[in-house]
Amino acid sequence: MKLIYANQFGEGKDLVIVHGFLGMGDNWKSLGKKWASSGYRVHLLDMRNHGRSFHDDYFSYDVMTEDIIDYLEDQQIDKCYFIGHSMGGKVGMNLAIKKPDMLIKLVVVDIAPKFYPNHHGMILKGLELLEQNNLGSRKQADDLLSKTIDEVGIRQFLLKNLYRDEDNQLHLRINLKALKKNIQNIGEALADGAVYNGKTLFLKGEKSTYISNNDKRLIKKNFPNSDLKVVKNAGHWVHAEQPKIFYKSVNHFFNI
Repeated sequence: MKLIYANQFGEGKDLVIVHGFLGMGDNWKSLGKKWASSGYRVHLLDMRNHGRSFHDDYFSYDVMTEDIIDYLEDQQIDKCYFIGHSMGGKVGMNLAIKKPDMLIKLVVVDIAPKFYPNHHGMILKGLELLEQNNLGSRKQADDLLSKTIDEVGIRQFLLKNLYRDEDNQLHLRINLKALKKNIQNIGEALADGAVYNGKTLFLKGEKSTYISNNDKRLIKKNFPNSDLKVVKNAGHWVHAEQPKIFYKSVNHFFNI
């Protein structure tokens, strides 16, 4: 059994946080430390083929959900609070369906249970450019990414995947080959007829298109005991764009 990498800190109630596609647990470090200082043992996970976790040819919500279950069982965690962003939110949904008793409360950030067509083509193309070149600086990497990705914020997010080896060369931590091969799995919908009756909070960025008004009925069908709240002046990366509002909203949900 391979265990995914986790950065763990704090003491108290277990809070598991899972990043989105091409992210890593470190993206959540600032918020994680806030929860760690207020009575939670925080687990910032790197999913397989991301961050410091193992690389593997298999990549789907089924195997990622099993990775979470293996981690929780290894840590002897019977129940936890769970926050998942985008892809991580879909992982949380699948965990809720498969192992509902493992969750106390679930927070799903800016993703719906529906199918999403692949929309990462240009991003993956940009990352391929990074893999194909000997990178000496982050400036060089950013220049290469700018050939396919205009948005500075997205480039900065992707550049967090870079690390330096013993020869001071920059490389990507992600397993780009496996992610490209399995890219269709990222948009996979929750299973037909799946229902989780536990308390769930969906947080949508006001400026994001990931959750539409038409998705409200589906969310209630799959998660009948859920609320959907909109975070103003936030896009898809709700927690990074409006961290204070995000923290307050999640804390309120955890404590009611």
